[in-house]
Amino acid sequence: MTMNTPAPTNTLPDAFGRDWVTAMIHTVLGTGSSSDGAATALGELDRRAGDGDFGTNLTSAFTRVTDEVSGSNPHTYTAWLTAVSRGFLGTGGTSGPLFGMFFRDLARCTDSPSPTVAELADGLTRGVATVQRYGKAAVGHKTMVDALAPASETLRAQVVSDQPGTDALAAAAAAAKDGALSTRDITARRGRASYVGDVAKGVLDPGAVAAALMIQCAAQAAEGNAGAVDASWSHS
Repeated sequence: MTMNTPAPTNTLPDAFGRDWVTAMIHTVLGTGSSSDGAATALGELDRRAGDGDFGTNLTSAFTRVTDEVSGSNPHTYTAWLTAVSRGFLGTGGTSGPLFGMFFRDLARCTDSPSPTVAELADGLTRGVATVQRYGKAAVGHKTMVDALAPASETLRAQVVSDQPGTDALAAAAAAAKDGALSTRDITARRGRASYVGDVAKGVLDPGAVAAALMIQCAAQAAEGNAGAVDASWSHS
């Protein structure tokens, strides 16, 4: 008798790349007025903790991503994430190139139309290592690493325990959010916020918040949802 083999629980949907990128665009840029996206609030965080250009740079990056998507008409995960990488690499500031290289590593994690959770975890691990290598930041420095490193570690642990894709990414997203929230009480040692010292204490790091929102978008995409994620926690 022939038995049907169930699909692996760590396989992500075929449209995962498309839904992840679309969710990030909707979250950052908004879906209606020019001020309903998270970029506005992230710019305000940066104004309080840095030099105030992060929101503008994030808007520019995802506007470029939108243009890349329109021009290249991507059909695979790699193509979708490459569009995000290019959008950031064409953006100024410190975070633009770092996010660009981060997404480039994520884009290269698979040769298939969509990655497994294990492949995505490998890509995330490499992406975080790249950000740390070039940004010279570690957990506790009040940067995007405070969100990305816990997400990477959690996703790797979820893979080891063979958790379903949706559960694994939900856990990673929760870890990223907790990491971003932890930056409120940190005195920055890297990034623009380090220039103002204790003035930025009590303010969430905008790079960490943006990174956490991006991982939340990935978790939502694993469920087949390409809508904007709730970013209200970042300014509560």
